[in-house]
Amino acid sequence: MFSTMQDVPLTVSRILAHGSTIHSRSTVTTWDGNGPVVRTFAEVGARAAQLACALRDELGVLGDQRIGTLMWNNAEHLEAYLAVPSMGAVLHTLNLRLPAQQLAYVINHAADHAVIINGSVLPLLAGVLPQLAPTLKHIVVSGEGDRSLLAGFGGTVHDYEELIAGRPADYPWPTDLDEREAAALCYTSGTTGDPKGVLYSHRSVYLHCLQVNSADTFALTGRDTVLPVVPMFHVNAWGVPHAAFMSGADLLMPDRFLQPKPLAEMITRVRPTVSAAVPTIWTGLLDELDHGDYDTSSLRMVVIGGSACPPSLMKAFEERHGINVVHAWGMTETSPLGTFAQPPGGLTAEREWPYRITQGVFPASVEARLTGPDGERMPHDGVAAGELEIRGPWIAGAYFGGAGQDPERPDDKFSEDGWLRTGDIGTITPDGYLTLTDRAKDVIKSGGEWISSVELENHLMAHPEVAEAAVVAVPDERWGERPLATVVLRPGSTVAFPALRAFLAERVASWQLPERWALVDSVPKTSVGKFDKKVIRADYAADQLAVTVLGKE
Repeated sequence: MFSTMQDVPLTVSRILAHGSTIHSRSTVTTWDGNGPVVRTFAEVGARAAQLACALRDELGVLGDQRIGTLMWNNAEHLEAYLAVPSMGAVLHTLNLRLPAQQLAYVINHAADHAVIINGSVLPLLAGVLPQLAPTLKHIVVSGEGDRSLLAGFGGTVHDYEELIAGRPADYPWPTDLDEREAAALCYTSGTTGDPKGVLYSHRSVYLHCLQVNSADTFALTGRDTVLPVVPMFHVNAWGVPHAAFMSGADLLMPDRFLQPKPLAEMITRVRPTVSAAVPTIWTGLLDELDHGDYDTSSLRMVVIGGSACPPSLMKAFEERHGINVVHAWGMTETSPLGTFAQPPGGLTAEREWPYRITQGVFPASVEARLTGPDGERMPHDGVAAGELEIRGPWIAGAYFGGAGQDPERPDDKFSEDGWLRTGDIGTITPDGYLTLTDRAKDVIKSGGEWISSVELENHLMAHPEVAEAAVVAVPDERWGERPLATVVLRPGSTVAFPALRAFLAERVASWQLPERWALVDSVPKTSVGKFDKKVIRADYAADQLAVTVLGKE
């Protein structure tokens, strides 16, 4: 027996219509380097319609062509976020921090019909033009930039504002879109091998928005102003732009100004209530807040994800600036919200910390299980560790195989029964809180036992003279693998490795203590700000690090 409920498709166009009418007075503020530039949701909705008209009439977008965006976080990017999926095409957010070879690969693999680009990043696209397939027909430039760099492009170059000017401020958004059709395409950062494409459906975007706006996660409402520092090319800025347009929360877009000082200035002047970014952004911002005269009292919550946040960083924000830092976990394949670390109710502040430093609890729509080394199911007892596998309505079930190709389901990424293999090692408590101890590729297997690189890093970064620390496995004749600790010291610090090892010795078992140590100017990072440990391992193998071995020299 079926229900008697109406079967209304869940589409991005419904989010667009709702936000631009019900929340028409909400605003999108783009920081232009000097201050805020403001548009209302109604204006953004009208400009999205003009963009859709231009894509249809001028660029010939009539089906599910992929429209790339090589843009910062700004109002024009939001217009593309809304217009492209709503008209039935597919928004392809391009990572402007990818190496040139990988950027060319994803544009060609997706067979992008057009790319909308901010003028400030034209040199990046110009550098890969010779590698691009003839499937790319149009480049649309938003803002100032040296357009002569595109002289070798065989297609048509358009100016964004000229392209949409004078076009109708409404559009006949299709009402027959299947909610399972693709709305957006995002590629993984490609740290090993070629990047993999994840196709989000209208349904997954809509349901993910509902979760982002729920009380147990971001809890966005029309009384909030949200600052997504996480780039809009990184898993659709964690779903925040679409969720804000659904809830009516004002948006503060930082554009290219992601450095600590301008972030602190825009927080002080525009007064956001919620923000989100990876830990490396917040590490720099904390130092700026500690030494500058800024007002961050408007912030009720800062969400940190992308990689594990050191508890010392969370506590520093709270104790020194009164900012509540909340842990979250996800990945490109999970849209990305997988867990959110809100503690249970009724606890004292001190008793909340064991929950807050986990990756968080799974929402009702996401199922999780742990798989041991031999494929056995591990109990959710908070002790037994295994590889995390998940499934749910906004979790990928395959990778985009390329234009006209079948989806790809590699065995190392998807189980036989369709669950996503995350590659993360962790534990789950009986009440559903996830603690990740490492990536499967980063866990240190020493003498038959596992050592968590993340735990060692968190303890090291709790030392007052350590700015950053990354720990990797390196070969060892006796134990198979041992940890190598690479450390970035704070300016003026003279702390020695034996003192850091003694600091660790008070916090972990003696057999886990690194013997090998190296000072580095900075920890190498991926295009989305995560520690790039493969670079450290390669530098060690090539004898490019000045390594001190304690106890042997």
